[in-house]
Amino acid sequence: MTDKVRIGVIGVGQIGKHHLSRYAEIEAADVVAAADINEAELQRVAGAFDIPDAYADFRELLARDDIEAVDICLHNNLHMPMTVAALRAGKNVYCEKPMAGAYCDAETMYRAAQGTGRKLAIQLSTLYAKETKAAKALIDGGMLGKLYHGRSTGFRRRGRPYVDGYGSPAFVQKRNSGGGALYDMGVYHIARMLYLLGNPDILRVSGKVYQETDVDPMRKEKSGYNVEELGLGFVRMQDGITMDLIEAWAIHLDGFEGSSVVGTKGGVRLEPFGFYQSIGDLDVNGSANLDGFDYRLHNVREQGDVYDSPQHHWIAALQGRVELLPTAELALNTMLVSEGIYLSDKLGREVTADEVREFSVSTAVQV
Repeated sequence: MTDKVRIGVIGVGQIGKHHLSRYAEIEAADVVAAADINEAELQRVAGAFDIPDAYADFRELLARDDIEAVDICLHNNLHMPMTVAALRAGKNVYCEKPMAGAYCDAETMYRAAQGTGRKLAIQLSTLYAKETKAAKALIDGGMLGKLYHGRSTGFRRRGRPYVDGYGSPAFVQKRNSGGGALYDMGVYHIARMLYLLGNPDILRVSGKVYQETDVDPMRKEKSGYNVEELGLGFVRMQDGITMDLIEAWAIHLDGFEGSSVVGTKGGVRLEPFGFYQSIGDLDVNGSANLDGFDYRLHNVREQGDVYDSPQHHWIAALQGRVELLPTAELALNTMLVSEGIYLSDKLGREVTADEVREFSVSTAVQV
């Protein structure tokens, strides 16, 4: 199938513009409509990206039967109601990360996709990085042996939305975003580790969150800043697999080591990329030519553009050129980990996955 995919985009803010820029690079993507409650900005963006139809009411966009897929670029607590509405309208749905503002809302999205038989994808851009593809090739080739531990890391010295000078206050308010560093950037790193580990079932989670770094008093008051800037966790999964994680929006350090996966025969670090093995008495630390690897994936393996970016992959999957990566399943498990850390912090102990499911409370804003 090579026909163009007709897309409607809901939300034309910062993230919506990023998605639109990516679609503009893809010949098979045809953005035919956009919706946003900010009519002035909607008209400006529609003009800039040559989008034929613009709607202040998203329901008018969903009512069209000539739109195959909808891309949702809204705040976290709007993801579930908007996704479910689009799925029930017969649309395939691509949704910005995190999957939702609460685990139970993400689960509702996942079940709605299964019930309607439509495709659901979540924006997990790290899956398409050269480092991730190279690590997956080593794992699939048996070079790491039996996997048993992953480390997920994400670092910003001082990069909290709004309070450090960029973005809107909504990013640091629980009522809009549900969480902070774990939901904003942690989702990319946690989901990538789960992907490389084979997305095992989550059994138990322990964690702690902090908001300790100084904030400009005026920005703190104006923002209503009430989410975490640092998240720490330890996750126990099926088959004895574990993962530890640290995700910082703000911390008095100069960086963390990159995320890594280790197995019985070898290990791999993502940033900077390195492969490690012991051959008899010889310990080997290996670097890699990632550009050459990626070139051969495109040309020798003839993958073309199907893993070039989240949007390239989404369009290729809708065209039937590639099987859709399980981003919804990965994002759902990532929500379980993140909410498990929040619950563990609240209760002061390790929690089970079943407890996270039991105590999860919807944060969705109805539309």
